[in-house]
Amino acid sequence: MEVQPLLPPLTQPGGGTALDERVTPDLSHGDHERFAHYVRKEKIVESAVTGEPVTALCGKVWAPSRDPQKFPVCPECKAIYEGLAPGGDDSSD
Repeated sequence: MEVQPLLPPLTQPGGGTALDERVTPDLSHGDHERFAHYVRKEKIVESAVTGEPVTALCGKVWAPSRDPQKFPVCPECKAIYEGLAPGGDDSSD
């Protein structure tokens, strides 16, 4: 989007209109905000320390800050998680 500078004030009576075009980004994430998402545990800890966003199995990217226990599980994350092979968490437990 090309931004044009504001025009200088009019010198003749009759007035004019200055147009201030500001683009407001759409920060809504649809239904993703209504769900708890599946993310690797170490990424949650890393995000808590660094403030960097995480990526859920469904693709949602955000910096977690709410208690996930207060929300239903994201159906997309759940379907993807259930389709994963067991033991694929790279842990030796």
